[in-house]
Amino acid sequence: MTIDWTHFTPWASLSGGVLLGVSAALFILLNGRVLGISGILAGLLPPRPGDAAWRIAFLLGMAASPMVFAALAPAGFVTAPRIEASHALVVAAGLLVGLGTRYAAGCTSGHGICGLSRLSPRSLVATLAFMAAGFVTVFIVRHLIGGI
Repeated sequence: MTIDWTHFTPWASLSGGVLLGVSAALFILLNGRVLGISGILAGLLPPRPGDAAWRIAFLLGMAASPMVFAALAPAGFVTAPRIEASHALVVAAGLLVGLGTRYAAGCTSGHGICGLSRLSPRSLVATLAFMAAGFVTVFIVRHLIGGI
């Protein structure tokens, strides 16, 4: 195994992890709610009166934040991610993630960040399942299929 040093980003990854952890902690401390994206989105289907505004604001902020960061960051600081997959494969992957989120009763942000920090056994099992599925998928795609 070799490390692609041109795409190795430990400081960006560390700062992103710290921001996620602080955000999740503040969200639960200030709102008494777990910062699980799938739960926030699912709360809109169907929306309960008086509960939809903060969910919509959160999701819009999450969607807009990369554009705001790109506009404020120095030129050349942000590079567009390179996805080596077809549009159909990306859509299929998104649908599978959504299906897995429903089966696991939560997503990686809810289980992996918030659930593990609360020492939830259910979240530990869910996170281990997410990670195992990711490892197996990468192995199959990279080594058995030969890269899609």
